[in-house]
Amino acid sequence: MKSTLRLFTLLFTISIFVTTLNSCVQTKEIVYFQGDTTRYISMIVPKPPIKTIQSKDILAVLVSSLSEESNVIYNSPNIAALTYSNFSVNPGVGRAQPAGYIVDSLGYIGMPLIGRVKVKDLTLNVASDTITKRLSTYLKEPSASVRILNHKFSVLGEVARPGVYNLIEDRVSVPEALGMAGDLTIFAKRDNILLIRERESGKRELIRLDLRGRDILSSPYYYLEQNDVLYVEPLKTKATATDQNYQLVPIFTGIVSALGILILNLRN
Repeated sequence: MKSTLRLFTLLFTISIFVTTLNSCVQTKEIVYFQGDTTRYISMIVPKPPIKTIQSKDILAVLVSSLSEESNVIYNSPNIAALTYSNFSVNPGVGRAQPAGYIVDSLGYIGMPLIGRVKVKDLTLNVASDTITKRLSTYLKEPSASVRILNHKFSVLGEVARPGVYNLIEDRVSVPEALGMAGDLTIFAKRDNILLIRERESGKRELIRLDLRGRDILSSPYYYLEQNDVLYVEPLKTKATATDQNYQLVPIFTGIVSALGILILNLRN
């Protein structure tokens, strides 16, 4: 009886060890920003891209003046909400996004009283000043603040929470974006992350990034832009470990079942 229990324990231990061994990933494959271990290193910080307004952008234009009634009229598109699904946050649950002012194909937005205002290729600050000047004809002491509502990026592949995320700030870096997506999984390929970027000219760029080295910290692609897509490939280890585990599970299940039946028979 004791020898049977020892055999059962031995086989069970071996099964756990083999399963764990198949899924092991070397530490150097998952550590970020490898390199010199000096405690202080000074590096040049890359400049984030200058964000300008483009066609199809949705703008939030917040207007303030001495006329409360006029403020309500101008700010109503910032309050009226459109419902959409954000699968990265809560699958299937609708979320509200302000309707805003849509930039048409010619680069204009239409606002009450002041009519069409061209904002394409303007920075947010310049667009705010332009709208403020136009409002000064109709309102007392107006002030306008412009923000882009529909700037977004996507993270796909071996991350904890793949999905589409809002690009709220002007400076969202690749590490920050991956952090928003819950970080890379243990099976993520950190040395060959694909960045897909579309240009206004219609060209699409495919850039490979290596998070294991420190060159990414000074790369011109360190900061994300509108509609960027990050795709994280899986390591071959994941496919191998998964296939082997699926193959080994029936074998170990059969062994454990057989030993269980044997132990019951010996007790009887």
